[in-house]
Amino acid sequence: MEWGSESAAVRRHRVGGERREGPEREALAQEPPAEACSGARTRKRSAGAAGTGLSEARTALGLALYLLALRTLVQLSLQQLVLRGAAGDRGEFDASRARDYLEHITSIGPRTTGSPENEILTVRYLLEQIKLIEAQSSSLHTISVDVQRPTGSFSIDFLGGFTSYYDNITNVAVKLEPRGGAQHAVLANCHFDSVANSPGASDDAVSCSVMLEVLRVLATSSEALHHAVVFLFNGAEENVLQASHGFITQHPWASLIRAFINLEAAGVGGKELVFQTGPENPWLVQAYVSAAKHPFASVVAQEVFQSGIIPSDTDFRIYRDFGNIPGIDLAFIENGYIYHTKYDTADRILTDSIQRAGDNILAVLKYLATSEMLATSSQYQHGNMVFFDVLGLFVVAYPSRVGSIINYMVVMAAVLYLGKKLFQPRHKTVNYTKDFLCGLGITLISWFTSLVTVLIIAVFISLIGQSLSWYNHFYVSVCLYGTAAAAKIILIHTLAKRFYFMNASDQYLGEVFFDISLFVHCGFLVTLTYHGLCSAFVSAVWVVFPLLTKLCVHKDFKQHGAQGKFVALYLLGMFVPYLYALYLIWAVFEMFTPILGRSGSEIPPDVVLASILAGCTMILSSYFINFIYLAKSTKKTMLSLTLVCAVTFLLVCSGTFFPYSSSPASPKPKRVFLQHMTRLFHDLEGKVVKRDSGIWINGFDYTGMSHITPHIPEINDTIRAHCEEDAPLCGFPWYLPVHFLIRKNWYLPAPEVSPRNPAHFRLISKEQTPWDSVKLTFEATGPSHMSFYVRARKGSTLSQWSLGNGTPVTSKGGDYFVFYSHGLRASAWQFWIEVQGPEEQPEGMVTVAIAAHYLSGEDKRSLSLDALKERFPDWSFPSAWVCTYNVFVF
Repeated sequence: MEWGSESAAVRRHRVGGERREGPEREALAQEPPAEACSGARTRKRSAGAAGTGLSEARTALGLALYLLALRTLVQLSLQQLVLRGAAGDRGEFDASRARDYLEHITSIGPRTTGSPENEILTVRYLLEQIKLIEAQSSSLHTISVDVQRPTGSFSIDFLGGFTSYYDNITNVAVKLEPRGGAQHAVLANCHFDSVANSPGASDDAVSCSVMLEVLRVLATSSEALHHAVVFLFNGAEENVLQASHGFITQHPWASLIRAFINLEAAGVGGKELVFQTGPENPWLVQAYVSAAKHPFASVVAQEVFQSGIIPSDTDFRIYRDFGNIPGIDLAFIENGYIYHTKYDTADRILTDSIQRAGDNILAVLKYLATSEMLATSSQYQHGNMVFFDVLGLFVVAYPSRVGSIINYMVVMAAVLYLGKKLFQPRHKTVNYTKDFLCGLGITLISWFTSLVTVLIIAVFISLIGQSLSWYNHFYVSVCLYGTAAAAKIILIHTLAKRFYFMNASDQYLGEVFFDISLFVHCGFLVTLTYHGLCSAFVSAVWVVFPLLTKLCVHKDFKQHGAQGKFVALYLLGMFVPYLYALYLIWAVFEMFTPILGRSGSEIPPDVVLASILAGCTMILSSYFINFIYLAKSTKKTMLSLTLVCAVTFLLVCSGTFFPYSSSPASPKPKRVFLQHMTRLFHDLEGKVVKRDSGIWINGFDYTGMSHITPHIPEINDTIRAHCEEDAPLCGFPWYLPVHFLIRKNWYLPAPEVSPRNPAHFRLISKEQTPWDSVKLTFEATGPSHMSFYVRARKGSTLSQWSLGNGTPVTSKGGDYFVFYSHGLRASAWQFWIEVQGPEEQPEGMVTVAIAAHYLSGEDKRSLSLDALKERFPDWSFPSAWVCTYNVFVF
């Protein structure tokens, strides 16, 4: 009877017999291939059978300590903000001066566009400091100052799409240039305005403070500049990028700009991350690499941000899309929990963070202002760059086309390694190929079931009202979802080892599953490279280093099995991919965890976080799966992980972990918007058919008002807001078109509001056009912030308007949204819309609404609003203002 015709059961039985009969096994290994059990497969299994397997306790503990040590190394790297030097010396950035600027700006208070705090007090302070700097400046330079008050309009696809209109907002522009003038310039941009009710220290007063100090250092320097540096202190970024649009489309200096640096914030302090560059100007990345003293940059962050996953945008978009100018976008990303809240104060920003940002901005601006490339920057538009920092020590950067070549070379090396095993003559590799494919299927099944498991837990947690339990205690999510994902992966592989691969040697299985992990990462590498993603370099790292490690330890592993020396060398070889993975994972959670606390009522944050944690567990487990097969047992590990998960699950279900915190050291507030409004609904004849008033309440996270109700019992589901189906955006005064993210809101009846500066809206004219449409011209006056909404009635369409580029842009849901703001002393807002359709309709052609938002001054407050706001618990951040809402039919 030939071996090739035996059943799998018989072959496994024989191999099992070989395991029990040591001397016979060695003799069998000497048999010629034609007579050996399944040829090469039997010899591989037999060779490794001499090992007794790794100790489960030592293996699990070793891997846990290994990951913990790498995590500690990452944390130490992140905490090292600057290396102490001669900061404050002549020609060097002085963080203490910048901090002084910061404290003066934030002492003014919240600086919303159109408020005296923003338009007068902050502008006055900036001009005073610029004048002092001008008095100290070197004779080599000249300083020009211009206060711009632009008016304009544009459309943007941010937040589902809307149109923006601004009137008489404020920009303070400063041009530092050589005494003889300059034809080219680099732009540095910050914004001094803030959101309502926040001092805006990190977003973005600290950046303006850094820019003032950089201006002082460059102006007083004895080194001549080749090009001009324009410092733009813009006063309406929080109004969805209006001031930068006004500058780049209207200011005479805009034609000089060849590149820009934008300073932003998505958190408070820490390291400022380069998260966008270009587009397609690799010389800018090289400038940052060459000049920055404390580099921190990642093309991964760039591709994640530009994917639209993060609901945010910066002035970078305006300069790129409307100015066709390449640039660098930097932002502080740590501690996003207090971003846009009352806690965003100057004292929370470390001086070292200011010093670090200042050193980098000064160095890069100086480099660009003396670079020959700036004058001919259009010649260097040739593709993207792969760039990433190594623990903040230095940046690796190379063209994406070079990256593609490197990636495919790595793929070829992996193919050669795997092909040697998979593509040998069939009679030698048939069982290896089969085990490889089965192992690949088992791995994918383990990942899929792991994801399903954590999603089931996350959905259950969401349904019982315990979402965000990890918001104030992040490691609760690791203990709940991370351990569940790891336990499920280990369980699936343990079952496979016991019931499918029960007679295969540990060494053979360890090698098979290493090859499977290599194959999977190679697949990711090919896919990402094929789609032109620069982030593919991460997958390349996860192929190169494991492959080199395998080649280095293969001989020792083959001779001695999985002993201590093999484990040590194996983990050492995996040092780079695992360290960099943990580095990126930190950035992911640093960004996404706070965002999940302000991402609206429609997206279950536990489901999102559980998915991310499951993905991270899959990545980190990939090259550790083989230890499941090399270890004697996994029972204790599975039991430990299951126990941790079960205990955490019970604690979460019982409400032990409260999501929010008012801790002075590390607040994590719940965000709530309170709008005290009065609504008037008019019919086609202009009569008021409905009038009401109340406080409209929006919780910006998935938990809604469940945690608020015990403190304020009248805010419960009995006062859930009712959607007015016939009115645009459900008849509510949305400040921005985020209605598709927040569908759960509350409406608490309250007395009418009566602002001293009431909004007025009227139809100026209605005329029939030669092309059978109706042109409606309106005029509106009111506070600095208003929103205009339009809904075309059945049978009608909105064809043109005087806003944006003339083409109406709908928001999600089909209504039209226009965001309006003005500075001081703005004229009445006049605009027109053109409606196509039958003029005589019993229900009218179009429904319009205008909301007036009072975000500053005395009109912002009401007695009812103040009384309700005071009742909110200290772990919440209620941002409150007064507004009015009027609906008309034409």
